Amino acid sequence: MKEITCECGHVNPEGTVLCESCGKPVEKNQHIDGNEGNKLLNMRYDGSARRSQTYNRTYVDKIWNFFSSVKVGVTLIVLTLIASAIGTILPQEMYIPPNVDASTHYRDQYGLFGQIYYQLGLHNTFTSWWYMLLLALIGISIVIASIDRFFPLYKTLKKQKPKRHEIFMKKQRVFGETKSNQLDIDLFKNNLKKRHYSISEDNGHILAEKNRFARWGPYVNHIGLIIFLIGSLMRFVPAFYIDEYVWVREGETVMIPGTDGQYYMKNNDFILETYDEGDERFKEAIQNNGAPVPKNFQTDAVIYKRTDEVVPGKEPELEKVKEASAKMNHPIKFDEFALYQASYQLNEFEEMTFKVHDKDNEDTNYGEFTVDLTNPKSEYELDSGHRVVIEDYYPEYEMEDGRPVSISKYPKNPAFVFNVYPPGESEPETSFLGIGANVDASGDNEYKLGLVNFDVRDVTGLTVKKDHTLWVIALGGAIFMIGVIQGMYWNHRRIWLQPKADGVWIAGHTNKNWFALRRDIGKVIEGTNIKEPIDQHEMKDDQSSVSEEEEHGLKYNQQ
Repeated sequence: MKEITCECGHVNPEGTVLCESCGKPVEKNQHIDGNEGNKLLNMRYDGSARRSQTYNRTYVDKIWNFFSSVKVGVTLIVLTLIASAIGTILPQEMYIPPNVDASTHYRDQYGLFGQIYYQLGLHNTFTSWWYMLLLALIGISIVIASIDRFFPLYKTLKKQKPKRHEIFMKKQRVFGETKSNQLDIDLFKNNLKKRHYSISEDNGHILAEKNRFARWGPYVNHIGLIIFLIGSLMRFVPAFYIDEYVWVREGETVMIPGTDGQYYMKNNDFILETYDEGDERFKEAIQNNGAPVPKNFQTDAVIYKRTDEVVPGKEPELEKVKEASAKMNHPIKFDEFALYQASYQLNEFEEMTFKVHDKDNEDTNYGEFTVDLTNPKSEYELDSGHRVVIEDYYPEYEMEDGRPVSISKYPKNPAFVFNVYPPGESEPETSFLGIGANVDASGDNEYKLGLVNFDVRDVTGLTVKKDHTLWVIALGGAIFMIGVIQGMYWNHRRIWLQPKADGVWIAGHTNKNWFALRRDIGKVIEGTNIKEPIDQHEMKDDQSSVSEEEEHGLKYNQQ
């Protein structure tokens, strides 16, 4: 590692722009902070040596320099924002009804645009690998950029001394000279203390400083952002975050997904209440809606915990944990989980009872059988010796190109292809039976199937939630806001006073709010006979304006 020895004797690391001890500009490194040709010093990072500005030889150096760039960080954030915006144009797959096929839902609901949206995978934007990669790259950029700047700046500010090089003093934006032997330095120091400056001295050289902590505001922001990103990424780890969905029919007991088979729930009852159509307050809204408007829908449930070990095929031994109701925004909470009422389906077919009778005489009855529509048997034996085999079952059938197909696995509109074997016969009679359809496949069947009875029940849809990431995300957000306030409200102000044979030099610097710094200096020099310093930046602007006016005047006179 190359080192740079200043004329003051301090040894600086390679890449230092201003000597860490006396502040003298290192001549060959002025291009690093863009000081070349400038009259005033660029005090960014106080001229400390940053790794990204020093090494550029190995692949590690190049990767470090790439991610430490503010432009790269901002670009990654903008790309992520654009991706997030695109991901909100259409609902993500997790928010569409769970009983529909995403591949057809987007096409049916949004046309060609929806089909393209689905084909590009934008329906799962926030769980896609490339979106995760963008978040990870932002995190890497923030960490490297912070390390690249924080530690060099910390070392420089910690080591700063009251005695500064003359070039350092003259090239500060606020600078002034006073030639007098009647200066009250003690009053100057007392005024500084009254304005809450901390003072350090070295043989008559004074450094007054306050609000140094404001310099760390951006880095506190970065810490908050990193914690926020970690919390967001934790949502993809099942141990910290679960977002599952479960349909439960009335009277049914099912395992709750996401609980590793430890918890079950029974749907005792589903209740739907709608607004009174005769109520004048709601009458117009209900008419505009064209259908009853739900006022409340809830699930009365019992939560069970499995007490034995999970063995495939073994019926679980359950212990009742609690009995409660899930309503909108009022979930059932147990252990670290919560069940939110999310959806429902009314009057789903539960069972259908059929009979076999003569084709030409519906009053005959050769036996009845009942089909459990959620778990139908493949074959039914009747006392009359007839045998009925379910050849095909369509829970929610539609005709497509002249053939029956099922558009879901839920028995909303069931239909069957039955094979009826008469006693002692090996060749069946085939028929298609559904709601409003009873078709003799061959046209010469002897027997026919008829619907005798059916039962319906309601189905509730519940979202299973476990979220241990909210506090991490909230902590990250809180720290981020602390950093914003710290960096925006306060500012780091420094005032240097340097004794001379015929008076003193005074200089000042702040990272922002130069008016407040000049006001502070004006207050602390009151009664000390020290002349108020000038703002060399404003003076430079004034001189530039005068030069431009003179130039314009010359051109005018030439015309």
